[in-house]
Amino acid sequence: MPLSLTVLGTASPHPRPGRPCSGYLLRGGGAEVWVDAGPGTFAELQRHTDPARLSAIWISHLHADHSADLLAAVQAFVFGGLTPPAPIPVYAPRDCARRLAGFLGRPDAGFLSGVLDFRPLHDGHAVRHWNLRLTARAVAHDIEAYGLRAECQGSVLAYSGDSGPCAALPELAAGADLFLCEATIDRHRGSERQVHLTPEDAAACARGARELLVTHVGPTLTREAALQRAAAGHPGRTSAALEGVTRTF
Repeated sequence: MPLSLTVLGTASPHPRPGRPCSGYLLRGGGAEVWVDAGPGTFAELQRHTDPARLSAIWISHLHADHSADLLAAVQAFVFGGLTPPAPIPVYAPRDCARRLAGFLGRPDAGFLSGVLDFRPLHDGHAVRHWNLRLTARAVAHDIEAYGLRAECQGSVLAYSGDSGPCAALPELAAGADLFLCEATIDRHRGSERQVHLTPEDAAACARGARELLVTHVGPTLTREAALQRAAAGHPGRTSAALEGVTRTF
């Protein structure tokens, strides 16, 4: 099975009509992985697969626009008849299970052990599901956050998650067939900590990748403007992530 990416949502920092927040369905080597669970993406996920069949869930960081639909998944798996045959591994920052339990008014996430298996990420974390290998790299954000490199039978996808400029991003993108990269902000402001990328930053980080796929464009930019600016700095193909579109490579 070739590596494929289906865009479930790209919006930042909140969902919009027809445009959920960050979420993607990654398929390859017999595995299906839900990458980021922004608001609205669980519904879109069901257009493309049965969520109970997921091999894993991979969460880049715990801001709501990347993780809030874990709550929708819990409702579906526990109460909605979409119970998975075995607990689905959830690779996420270490506080994920505690936060989810707290929101649901529980002291811990033990009550979810029949449907979800929480496994903390760390820099360099690597796991294989069938022939799909997932490797996490710590990136520069204002909370614990990770980028992803997915490899399957010679094909490579890299994903920035949310990050400011940092050395891990071009390392993730090096040699990738596709680099899915945020371009959230129009410009950096003064001495503020850099926790997101401009389109020019995305292009610079993507130079080692064959193609740049721009995503998670924030409210200070249009998707068209972000694409145009990123394309001007990237020597390879550059395109914009669009909801419902599947890329196979």
